[in-house]
Amino acid sequence: MSETKNREEICRLARSLFERGLTPGSSGNISAKLDDGGWLVTPTNASLGFLDPARLSRLDAGGRLVSGDAPTKEVPLHSALYQTRNAARAVVHLHSTHSVALSMLPEIDPRAALPPMTAYYLMKCGATALVPYYRPGDPDVADAIRGLAGKYSSVLLANHGPVVSGDTLEAAVFAIEELEETAKLYLLLRGLNPRYLTPAQVEDLVKVFGLVLPEHADD
Repeated sequence: MSETKNREEICRLARSLFERGLTPGSSGNISAKLDDGGWLVTPTNASLGFLDPARLSRLDAGGRLVSGDAPTKEVPLHSALYQTRNAARAVVHLHSTHSVALSMLPEIDPRAALPPMTAYYLMKCGATALVPYYRPGDPDVADAIRGLAGKYSSVLLANHGPVVSGDTLEAAVFAIEELEETAKLYLLLRGLNPRYLTPAQVEDLVKVFGLVLPEHADD
């Protein structure tokens, strides 16, 4: 995809996320890798609902600003996912309500923040890791992401929000939407002893769709 098309797609999908209430105000950020190794990312203090394609931050392969507005403070977060997920071509970070709420619950397993609730959750997100709280923009969050060793494309930042990588921009957006809907389901069913997918059903999905799940996700 050309750089011009990437710019347009970031703005189109960002506006869709904003208009559906998935990240309020100036929260959230999106990036996409370019063919030359550099990447585009949304600027700091910018609403995802009102982005200008020409003003997106253009970074080189080392994460240094080349052109456009100053980038989001979450550049280290995006960079860590690109470094550890070789197939990643896009990263989306939101402050979506149900995912943030999930990240604050005491019973959440940091190795698998959500149980295997639906087939599409596993197909789009795999397993979701939970990393401890870091203030927004703290470079140490990059070390926490790198500590996951590339096993997770889907991560919850405690008391902050989800961040998801994908092999395309659209795939990353679809995955973070699926994560938010699954978090909503979890909250709706919390305490009601719902029926989750069985290990055999999960294994069937792994075989049929070639899913790669962290080895410990079903422990």
